[in-house]
Amino acid sequence: MYEVDTLSSGLPVLTATAKGADSVTVLVFAGAGSRYEEESERGISHFLEHMFFKGGKKYASTKEVSMAIDGRGGDFNAFTGKEYAGYYVKVAAEHTELACDVLSDMLLHAAFPQEEIEKERGVIIEEERMYQDTPMYRAGWDFEELLFGNHPLGWDTIGQEKVILRVKQNDFQLHKESFYTPDNCVAVFAGNIDHSRSMELSQQFFGAMHGAKKREFLPLESYGAEKVFLRSKKTEQSHLVLGVPSVSALDADHCAAKLLAIILGGNMSSRMFLNIREAKGLCYYISSDTDSYLDAGSLSTRAGVDQSRLHEAISLIVQEYLTCAKEGILEDELQRAKDFLRGKFTLSLEDSEERAHFFGKQKLLYPNMFDTDAYLQKFDAVTKEQVNVLAARLLTAENFRLVVIGKEDNAGALEKLIG
Repeated sequence: MYEVDTLSSGLPVLTATAKGADSVTVLVFAGAGSRYEEESERGISHFLEHMFFKGGKKYASTKEVSMAIDGRGGDFNAFTGKEYAGYYVKVAAEHTELACDVLSDMLLHAAFPQEEIEKERGVIIEEERMYQDTPMYRAGWDFEELLFGNHPLGWDTIGQEKVILRVKQNDFQLHKESFYTPDNCVAVFAGNIDHSRSMELSQQFFGAMHGAKKREFLPLESYGAEKVFLRSKKTEQSHLVLGVPSVSALDADHCAAKLLAIILGGNMSSRMFLNIREAKGLCYYISSDTDSYLDAGSLSTRAGVDQSRLHEAISLIVQEYLTCAKEGILEDELQRAKDFLRGKFTLSLEDSEERAHFFGKQKLLYPNMFDTDAYLQKFDAVTKEQVNVLAARLLTAENFRLVVIGKEDNAGALEKLIG
């Protein structure tokens, strides 16, 4: 399902061939997410992502980068998370060399012109304001800050305006040299391509990558102690996130936690959806999910509800958590969750971009890799007893954390609601 080799520079090259595909996604992962930042540079990882698109030697501007890919009908984008950043180009298979050419020029030869930095400051600040004006997003950021406290895992990736307004060309160059190194990156090829071609293209276009990673991230030693966070905002709805600390991506219960979240609120046949949205008509959206990092995790439910029914919604979500912890799950619920996950996962891998992300993230972050069959087998092996033990351990009142954005102003009343 995948092949991996390493260039003489130390850069791993991974190929996930998909028979019958017409596209190829070339994706470069870097261990350069926001949890690697220090207080004085909050937001530089995300800002750097923007700056890579400002051109290098061959494609000297955003316009030239865009025209090269748009002219072949391709897609290109980037993302910055907590533990990694990624840059990809997705094209018809015959244009794979162009994809490599554009990516390598960006990542190896980015100049970070000061005049472009000045222009991009405004773009990023407007992006930050967009998220501030979107309570569904902002509530998730506030929940991570509440859960992880003043630790880089609790900082949002956009960063702080004071940092965005002061970083200069040399800051970007130093950050690139610290993290965009062959021992801290992975070149991934997914779709209609074989491994020998991937290696040939990687040597040609990424072989000049050099240096060594200069910094590790700060481990999380404890979760935040606060239980409730309110953000006052004039909204039509109250937006809430109610959750608990959970297991890390490397924990033996990682798969059990993902299945538990599906049972609680992962789809339209889940407990939260049927018992709160359908039975009570309390909300339009409600869902449960997990976030998993290398040494930490969370399980949470988010919803948007009428201001006057906020307390009722919180009480019902708490009730679902406590009932699950006390009574456990049913065997047929677990099987439906496994079938749902298998179906969604299988469909996603028809997209070369999703395929590149699945394999590349494993190679970058985790000590062991799994092909698609072995990955699904890990979920098939989860037992009802394993999920029940985990639910009883996680879904307790002392673990509950709550974020609300809206007109609510009584944190004490909300703290009583969650025990």
